[in-house]
Amino acid sequence: MTDIAVLVVAANDGVMPQTVEAISHAQAAEVPIIIAINKMDLETADPYAVRAALTQHNVVVTDLGGEVEAIEISALKGDGIDDLLETISLVAEVEELTANPKASAVGTVIEAQLEVGLGPVATVIVQRGTLKRGDAIVAGGSSGRVRAMFDENGNRLTNAGPSTPVLVTGWSDVPTAGDMFQVTSNEREARKLADARIADLREQELVVPSTTDRLSTLLEDMRTADHAELRIIVKVDAHGSLEAIRDAIGKISRKDGSVTIIHSAVGGITENDITLAETSDAIVYGFNTRPDTAARKAAKQYGIDVRTFNIIYELLDDVEGLLLGELSPEEVESFLGVAEVRAVFRAPRLGLVAGCFVTEGQINRNARARLVRDGVVVYDGRIISLRRFKDDVQTVATGFECGIGLENFRDIKEGDTIESYEVREVART
Repeated sequence: MTDIAVLVVAANDGVMPQTVEAISHAQAAEVPIIIAINKMDLETADPYAVRAALTQHNVVVTDLGGEVEAIEISALKGDGIDDLLETISLVAEVEELTANPKASAVGTVIEAQLEVGLGPVATVIVQRGTLKRGDAIVAGGSSGRVRAMFDENGNRLTNAGPSTPVLVTGWSDVPTAGDMFQVTSNEREARKLADARIADLREQELVVPSTTDRLSTLLEDMRTADHAELRIIVKVDAHGSLEAIRDAIGKISRKDGSVTIIHSAVGGITENDITLAETSDAIVYGFNTRPDTAARKAAKQYGIDVRTFNIIYELLDDVEGLLLGELSPEEVESFLGVAEVRAVFRAPRLGLVAGCFVTEGQINRNARARLVRDGVVVYDGRIISLRRFKDDVQTVATGFECGIGLENFRDIKEGDTIESYEVREVART
């Protein structure tokens, strides 16, 4: 729903990891970018270093011969804001971004929730037409009538034109963020549309593409395309590993085929990475990193292939195999459970033991396990002891506390997570 992305970069900090992530999302969405270099009022501001750093991420500003506008501003003093607004208007004019304010309103739900005293409310942005108080509306499986509209300052509005974000009340249910909303002729038609969409959603839930289905489709597309492009997202544990992997992947190619890294960064695999992979038909690779709980759920929901490795050449072999359309036999990892480390204490004969709370799945004695700290794998081995109070047990389920001992590892800290899994070999098809 974005027409222009304004990327705010601090002149004293430069390009940070979240800046790189934002660039990747904007480039994947193929929307024009405007750079706002903020904090120019500080003595440590270095806008030229920012411009130079952006070139490493394929963002070349006009000062360096590129096409991306960069405006120096100070949010504190208001300097350069007029220039930024003028640049936004200029880019909108060049891109011919127009909307008909007289049409029936259509837009997107940005976020929605239940509010005490107001019921279901949704923040929406109008993308075409004018939304008026009293209009019958539908978004996904939710319908209703616009009872009231508020702007960003809490002021009541009677109408909202294109590009206007408003808080709308009067929904029958809480809409889903990302749903398109539209105005209908009356509430009966809105309810009818909502019911039909609910039925469609239920059917879709029964046929959500699995990881295997998505991968099969991707490989078939690569085999039949004139120029095959394998898009990947890479998350690693350290900058040194990132540079080595990026350089090595850049050398992988085939006749009429190439690998494109649409996003790469240091850190754990997050829900944002899965969202980017879903919108750009990419595969997520992790080197010594793991997806968090939200990322695992999103990957399962969208059928996104997340592949994790702890040996670089195995990761590179996998990328090359996919680009060539070859599926080598693989070791399939089955997720068992996750436990949070809430205390660390010493036990006779066992040494350091992690006092844990199982948050997901179950923890099995003698199963393989990883210890993850801030999204990065710091240990991969085996669970050698599992206790409930003073008793040795074979399994601990979700919602229970336990003591976990890891084989040949003592560097356990509060806040770590222990991820239990099993590995089995399966022939790929």
